[in-house]
Amino acid sequence: MAAPTSFSGKVWAELRLADARDVPHIYSLIHQMAEFELLTDLFAATHELLHSTLFPTPQPAPFASFTALILDLSPSPVSASADTIGSLRLDLSASPLADPEAAAFPSPRGGGRVTAGFVICFPNYSTFLAKPGLYVEDIFVRAPWRRRGLGRMMLSAVAGRAAEIGMGRVEWCVLDWNQNAIDFYEGMGAEVFTKWRICRLTGPALDKYKGSGSASQEEHDAGKAE
Repeated sequence: MAAPTSFSGKVWAELRLADARDVPHIYSLIHQMAEFELLTDLFAATHELLHSTLFPTPQPAPFASFTALILDLSPSPVSASADTIGSLRLDLSASPLADPEAAAFPSPRGGGRVTAGFVICFPNYSTFLAKPGLYVEDIFVRAPWRRRGLGRMMLSAVAGRAAEIGMGRVEWCVLDWNQNAIDFYEGMGAEVFTKWRICRLTGPALDKYKGSGSASQEEHDAGKAE
């Protein structure tokens, strides 16, 4: 059954665990997100890297390591399964939705489903709480499906799962110019820390530290003197 390009009436949304078949869509969604955030100059992901890092063999349990979730939309009811993390029923009777990209995002689960978003998250740790937490690296919904309650359902489902497994907090970053997102997150009860800055080593700045763990005492002392 081919994915429709327009949706009306009842539509069923499912946030589910991704698998290796979703890699092409995850790649495309990450690129769309990079375009939205004006950060395509930092985009270096490949299908091969996504496959090997998100879906290794053996694969850790969900939320115990890097976890990818996929948002699928279906024109017919979807039965919850072990892979289901969250769900929502939309009523588009009063405002039918056109999805011109639907043909490029058919869900590998079939049934006329369309992939419309994704979440990438992984565990971290809070020393202050002495508890594990969950860091949401990315949460993204394709443009035609925004402002339909899907982002709220996705974040709520992830936060709910973190709470259920005993994690102490859920964290993520937001661009300071994205006021719509800031307002949305604050509306969900999140605290936005304006005094904290992200520090990052990547590329050549990171590579220059290779082997530094075995530095001699002389090298250590020289570094302190700089």
